[in-house]
Amino acid sequence: MSWSFRIGRIAGTDIKVHVTFLLLLGFFAVAGYRDSGMAGAVGTTLFTLALFGCVILHEFGHITMARRFGVRTPDVIVLPIGGVARLERLPEEPRQELLIALAGPAVTVAIAAVLYLLITAMTGAAPPLRPFRVEESAAFANQLMDVNIGLLLFNLIPAFPMDGGRVLRALLASRLGLARATRIAARIGQGLAVAFGIAGLYVSPILILIALFVFAGAGTEAAAVEARSLARGLTVDRVMVTAFRQLPVHARLQDAVDLLLTTDQREFPVVDNLGHLEGILTRERLIRGLSQLGPQSTVAESMVTPVAALPVGMDFPTALDHLRTSGLPALPVQDASGRLVGLFTLDNISELLLVRRAVERLHQVPGGGSPTP
Repeated sequence: MSWSFRIGRIAGTDIKVHVTFLLLLGFFAVAGYRDSGMAGAVGTTLFTLALFGCVILHEFGHITMARRFGVRTPDVIVLPIGGVARLERLPEEPRQELLIALAGPAVTVAIAAVLYLLITAMTGAAPPLRPFRVEESAAFANQLMDVNIGLLLFNLIPAFPMDGGRVLRALLASRLGLARATRIAARIGQGLAVAFGIAGLYVSPILILIALFVFAGAGTEAAAVEARSLARGLTVDRVMVTAFRQLPVHARLQDAVDLLLTTDQREFPVVDNLGHLEGILTRERLIRGLSQLGPQSTVAESMVTPVAALPVGMDFPTALDHLRTSGLPALPVQDASGRLVGLFTLDNISELLLVRRAVERLHQVPGGGSPTP
């Protein structure tokens, strides 16, 4: 999501647009211009913006319900295939996830109902419903209502991580537990994604994009839930890297390059003369700084700042949520005195989980294994 930019902020949630959405907007504008000239370009652009305004309202249905359960949403991202509200963590109970998953579709139902009543009041006749057969000659409000109904029905297909898939997982989790429910929902979602992709070859390329999103999203979220399950009971100090190098704030990028090439470390905490954390230099920022500023520039010019360090005793799931929300591959860890004592990295988490997964499988063999590390 690095190609996203913020266009606004509502109640603590950033509204971001991915650059590919602008390409979609331009595509529809050109198509409208070819069909009906400038009026067609303006009409299709306004309709696309109105539709994605409805999508944002749908996502804020999820966000508002999540907030009732104490789950924040740092941002919502508008993509060509819809919107994605990124919750900071999973809800604690299946019932909570069920209500959060249903809140978005409920908003879409409300939008369609308001449009239906508005059209009926203005025309004196109930409009026909064509959710999957929108007529271009229909009035603006009619088209918007029909597309909302179509999106509602499609979104309720149980293809995890779409809303219908999240409803399915919540129902399964109430009986099977979150980890097993996620595995089942992810497999169903990926199976349906393959079906979407095949259908997209004959119906619309948009279905292929949705298929890719669903397949990748199901796999990613299933892996994240499995990570939480395997690391249950761990704290940050059990997972962090303790042998690491740090850079002074006045160091050159060339110094960081030397460390990058001579060590396995990819992210470097940056500290001031007193050892206080100033930021973190990621490999991505290092490469970008080299190309834009040169190797003699300071790490302070390229580092990510500010960076919220994790306390050493934080539980693993919460730390993982912080890492995911930060968008960084690593976060520094500090002890109670503020001293930098470790790095909480995606690479180290992956290695730990591989070990715990192997040991867990060993324990499933009768008579096998020693205590899990």
